Amino acid sequence: MKEDAVVVFSGGQDSTTCLIQAIKEYQFIYCITFDYGQRHSNEIDAACNIVKKLEVSSHKIINIPMFNDLSFSCLLRRDLSIPIPSIEKNNRIPATFVPGRNILFLILASIYAYQLQVKTVITGVCETDFSGYPDCRNEFIKALNMAISLGMDTQLTLKTPLMWLTKSEIWALADMLNMLEFVINETMTCYNGIKSYGCKKCDACYLRDKGLREYLRDKNLIKKTLYQKQNIHSRYH
Repeated sequence: MKEDAVVVFSGGQDSTTCLIQAIKEYQFIYCITFDYGQRHSNEIDAACNIVKKLEVSSHKIINIPMFNDLSFSCLLRRDLSIPIPSIEKNNRIPATFVPGRNILFLILASIYAYQLQVKTVITGVCETDFSGYPDCRNEFIKALNMAISLGMDTQLTLKTPLMWLTKSEIWALADMLNMLEFVINETMTCYNGIKSYGCKKCDACYLRDKGLREYLRDKNLIKKTLYQKQNIHSRYH
């Protein structure tokens, strides 16, 4: 019998791909989206539209009004005077990093799952092709998962289906799920709040576009690599 799952959902490429896959693999999906004072509230509109189009019946939006008072980032509404940087090619944590965001999101999603008696929380974080955020790393997810399980005395699992995939492989996954065009057209990954292909200037757009071009250039090879990674993951998890 299929289990239920909570999906942390932003309306971007990664979380949408995770949601589409989860719909096929789980009995019932509870989506949870966070209004944390992000720079572009149309991110929430995109998430709501996608959930509606995918016919997911449960979608909770959690307001975190204090986040802007606790954290600083150019992706927060309080910091609109800070410009979104163009593509960053260095080893520093980028200006778009929101300290504590994934920590708080996953804790709140886990509380929600606990109340629902759901054992799985899915998040679209990935450390293979990421923007340098420390809270997207597998080491962080494993540590937080252990802390949550101990603190709630429950066997809850934080699942990260994209953790070891490149952006091109994430596009391949969307295509294998027969939803490539949907993910291209309906999601909003852009730091400047532009849907679909985005501004083409920020780091998020660069990674998204680079991955899509790589996938379209060599579909068969990337699908083969994705298939091999999925087999390895299923064998050892």
